[in-house]
Amino acid sequence: MNTAGVANPAMSTTRNSVLDEAHAFLRLLHHETGQAGFTRRWRDVRGEIATTGTWRQTTHKLTYGARVAWRNSARCIGRLRWQSLQVHDHRHATDVPGVQRALVSHLHQATNNGRIRSTITIFPPVPAGGPAPVRIVNPQLVRYAAWTDRGHILGDPANLTFTRLATALGWPSPPNRGPFDILPWIVATDDGHLHALPVDQSDILEVPIQHPQHRWIADLGLRWPAVPVISNMLLSIGGVQYPAPFNGFFMGSEIAARNLADVDRYHQIPAVIDGLKLDENDRLRHDKALLALQEAVLHSYDRAGVTITDHHRESEHFARFVRREEAAGRTVVGDWTWLNSYPMTPQDPSWKRYYSPAALRPALCPDPGAAIPAAGTGLKVPHTGSTANVAEPNHERAAPSTAAAVCPARS
Repeated sequence: MNTAGVANPAMSTTRNSVLDEAHAFLRLLHHETGQAGFTRRWRDVRGEIATTGTWRQTTHKLTYGARVAWRNSARCIGRLRWQSLQVHDHRHATDVPGVQRALVSHLHQATNNGRIRSTITIFPPVPAGGPAPVRIVNPQLVRYAAWTDRGHILGDPANLTFTRLATALGWPSPPNRGPFDILPWIVATDDGHLHALPVDQSDILEVPIQHPQHRWIADLGLRWPAVPVISNMLLSIGGVQYPAPFNGFFMGSEIAARNLADVDRYHQIPAVIDGLKLDENDRLRHDKALLALQEAVLHSYDRAGVTITDHHRESEHFARFVRREEAAGRTVVGDWTWLNSYPMTPQDPSWKRYYSPAALRPALCPDPGAAIPAAGTGLKVPHTGSTANVAEPNHERAAPSTAAAVCPARS
């Protein structure tokens, strides 16, 4: 049978999908920016996709697309600032040293001496039918290791699987293990290798946690990173997907009510209850402990000069975002359960209504290709050719609400 004139159905579907998304994106860009020349530009892009299966976007289009992707992130309450997103084009970073330099640059630019800037770094796109040249395996750029000792875990239990992966790849753990040991960056390259890159402590700004009245909270030795960089994300623009670490800034409750308080994280509520000397018959003792932790986190970040927000302020900001979007004639998408997570109250404006569940593009979404390898997976360890097995993942916490996103499925 002569197959020369028979199209590959899978390739046709993929190419048609890219064409559809590219057309929709260009129409949106030209409509919202008032830029002329849509017909000519679409003709050029359509021809490029017909020839190569994809298209190269200018830095201008990349910047616009990244900002709109944040605007479309249904789980993010911090979208009022979508137009201020700093976009760093690192599509030229195709090797491990280049990625490492880009990640260090991202942290420096985003941290900004404590005045946190919402930032996204965009790496080379995922090619049709193949892996991305580089991917970041870390769920977040700054996470703390988990060490097991006679059935107990020292550090952040959410990162137990990742810590085992890092050590299997040859990461030398600190000689004196503690609860806040910064994990390395793990970069996956398209040759199938995983590379563990130690992180220079001087590149990371952390905030020690203390309370303005309860001095003993400082004795708990708690601290947290200044910037929440979600690093296993894909940015989808016009049918092209890019690995793209992204950050907003922390909301106090993300750190106090989840990271430091959850039973399967740092589980500090019992220690705070003891420190406050709350009676075991006090039915609100957990609430009082959570409030004290939130006071401590907000106070500590403010004292350190590091940007942080609170749930009441963000709810008000989100209400402003909704009003602006609706005035512009745009649909506001939102996942109510994420936008109003604890300790949001019925008195906060974001609580009082629901939002469209529509899936919009451009979009930010988790990268399935950056999943932490499961048990029994043979890992190619750079420079050795040996393999290592790591434990099955047990759980993974959700991303901070200022950077959380959900990606719509391709039609």
